[in-house]
Amino acid sequence: MVIVLLIAGQFILPLPSYGFSIGEERMVGERLLYTIRTQFKLLDEPDIAQYITTLGDQVVEVAGPQFFDYHFFVVKSDQFNAFAAPSGLIFFYTGLIKTMKTEDELLSVLAHEVGHVVSRHIAHRMSKQGKVTAATMLLGLASLALGNPALSRGLLTGSMAANQAISLSFSRQDEEQADRLSFDWMQALHRNPESMETMLKTMRRITRYRTSKLPAYLLTHPNPEARLDYVRSLVEIDTTKPGQYKKTDNFAFLRFKYRVLTQSIPASELRVSCANSIASGRNALQVTMAHYGLAMLAGQETNFSQAIKELELVISQYPDKSSLQVDKAMLLIGAGKTALALPILRQVYRRDPTDMYATFQLARALEKKGDLREAEKLYREVVKTMPEYSQLYYALGRLKASQGNQGVSNFYLAKYYLYEGRIKFAKQYLQRATRDTTVPAALQNEAQSILDRLETLEKET
Repeated sequence: MVIVLLIAGQFILPLPSYGFSIGEERMVGERLLYTIRTQFKLLDEPDIAQYITTLGDQVVEVAGPQFFDYHFFVVKSDQFNAFAAPSGLIFFYTGLIKTMKTEDELLSVLAHEVGHVVSRHIAHRMSKQGKVTAATMLLGLASLALGNPALSRGLLTGSMAANQAISLSFSRQDEEQADRLSFDWMQALHRNPESMETMLKTMRRITRYRTSKLPAYLLTHPNPEARLDYVRSLVEIDTTKPGQYKKTDNFAFLRFKYRVLTQSIPASELRVSCANSIASGRNALQVTMAHYGLAMLAGQETNFSQAIKELELVISQYPDKSSLQVDKAMLLIGAGKTALALPILRQVYRRDPTDMYATFQLARALEKKGDLREAEKLYREVVKTMPEYSQLYYALGRLKASQGNQGVSNFYLAKYYLYEGRIKFAKQYLQRATRDTTVPAALQNEAQSILDRLETLEKET
C-alpha cells in the first residue's frame, strides 16, 4: 500500500509550490481517479451510474455555473466514506450507502460534497500552505481515499522539507459552509433538509461505536455533534412549511441501494436484511423492495426462476416502472430465454432511447440472437453517454472477435482493462492494436495516445 501511495503521489508533473489553480486541481483529480481505479472496483453499470449522476446534476444545476464538469462514482468498499476530490469528482463508498434509508439522505450528503468542491476548500487550504506541492496534495488525498488517513499523515510529514504538516480534514468553518450550501440547495430542489439531520445522527452513532478506528469520512468531516447542532438550528429557523417540500418517492433509491448491496455485501447478510424488512411489515414500499433485493440476489446466484418469481411480485405493485421490466429482461437473458427478453427491451427502448440500462441490455440480447450489426449500433449509443463504462468495451471486444476482427477486439479489450484499472493488461492489448494493420488508423492513433499517456505517468514515478 505504501508503494501504491508513493507512486500515486508522483503521478503528476512538477507544479508551483504556492497556490492551487483550476488547472492544477483538474490534474490532481485526474491522477486521483486513476489511483482509485487501480485500487477499487467502481460500480458503473448504466442504471447505477445514471441514477447517481441524475441526482448530482440536479444539485449542480441549482448551484449555478461551475469551474468543473462534475462526475459521480460509486466505489465498492465497506468504508463509511464519501469523498469530494478536486475538479468535481465525487465518490460514494458502498459502506456509506448501506447506512442510508432515503433518497433525501443520499442527496443531502451529495450536496454537502458538492459544497466543498464549489467552495474550493481543498484548493484554499493548499494556497495557504507554503512548500506544499500538488504532488504532495495528491499523496494525501490518495491515502485518505484508500482509507488510511493515519498513513497519509505520516507520509506527508516526512515529505515536507520544513517538516510542515497539512490537515486534510475540513475545518468547522468549511463544514458549516458546505452544510449551509447543502441546506439551501435542498430547499431549492424542494427536498426536506431535515434529512441532513438524520444523516448526521447516523454519523454520530458511527463515531460513538467506532472510536478505535474512525472511518475516513469522519476524519475528513469532523465533529458530527457540532454539525448536528448547527444543522438543527437551520431546521428550526426554516420558515418553509413541511407540506411545501416534495414527498420523495423512494422507489428509485431503494432499487439503487439493493443493486449496490447485491454487489458489495455478503449474500447471507443481504438475505437476512431482506427477510427482516419483510417480517417487520411496517412500510409497504420497504417490504416490496426487500423482495426486489431477494430477486437480485437469486439472479446473482443463477437461480433465475426464483429471481423472476420475486421480481414479478414487485412488478405487480409497480407495473409502470420501466426499470423493473429491464430487470426482468436481464434475468430472462441469464436464464437463456433471450427471445422473451427482446420484446420487453424493445418496448422500453422505444419509450425512452436515453435509458442506457435498457439500451445496453437490448444490445446484449441482440448480440445473443446474432444481430451483431444492430447490437454494435446500440453499444455505440451507450459509448456516447458512458465513455468510461468498462463492461461496454468488453462487450464490443467480444462482438468484434466473433466477427473475426481480432485487431479491433484487442483495442476494445485494452479499454476494458484500462477502465478496470488493470494497467498491465491494458498496455499489452494497446500495443497489439498499434502494431495491427487491420485496425483503423483512428483507433490506432487513440491506442498510441493512451500508451503515451501511461508511459508518461510511469516515467514520473
